[in-house]
Amino acid sequence: MNSRKAQLAAFDRLLTIMDELREQCPWDRKQTMQSLRHLTIEETYELGDAILDNDLEEVKKELGDVLLHIVFYSKIGSETNNFDIADVANEICEKLINRHPHIYGDVEVNNEEDVKRNWENLKLKEGKKSVLEGVPKSLPALVKASRIQDKVAGVGFDWEEPQQVWEKLEEELGEFQEEVAKGDKDAMEAEFGDVLFSMINYARFLKINPENALERTNKKFIKRFQYLEQKAKSQNKKLVDMTLAEMDVFWEEAKKL
Repeated sequence: MNSRKAQLAAFDRLLTIMDELREQCPWDRKQTMQSLRHLTIEETYELGDAILDNDLEEVKKELGDVLLHIVFYSKIGSETNNFDIADVANEICEKLINRHPHIYGDVEVNNEEDVKRNWENLKLKEGKKSVLEGVPKSLPALVKASRIQDKVAGVGFDWEEPQQVWEKLEEELGEFQEEVAKGDKDAMEAEFGDVLFSMINYARFLKINPENALERTNKKFIKRFQYLEQKAKSQNKKLVDMTLAEMDVFWEEAKKL
């Protein structure tokens, strides 16, 4: 691993390159925070994919892309005298110190839950009106539900035992089935949302990340279906012309692989 001196030198090199690109490259000169936003989101998802695949070489590359964006936004901020990379770094340093009084102060904690509870209470003292203010509106619904539950649990609004959450899930499933039987689409959607929310809550109690779990299943399904497509093609068959029984043979093969 590189020494602290080498790490700082590498970061200084990146800042220098960013200055040069902003001055000399037509594309880089043209960019704004607004034009970079969608690219940043894309890079973050690519980093997420690499982490899920446990591809550490790719994680390293994607972290570099994300770091570039952080430096880029800071460079743009410095041009309007709003903030620069030092301001960004110092801001997060101060936040970390203030939010960890059990490390930098005299507060005592017994476990991770105490830390999370203190974190949310400190944010309210800083002027936030709700513990849910920190949940981005544009988050995908599944991730948002998980973050909502984490945050309210941080201030004690939570179930005591996993079994209670499971019973709530069973209750929601029953209510969903009642609406399915009635055929009211709007009510069905509402109850299905409650089922998903309860499922995500139960996953939290089991220490399962629901987003990772679902993406894992997505990847598994894609691999199996692509195997099915390849086998059909090797036999000069089209999936639309095959019976479900014929496709199921290849599907079972894929599962064994």
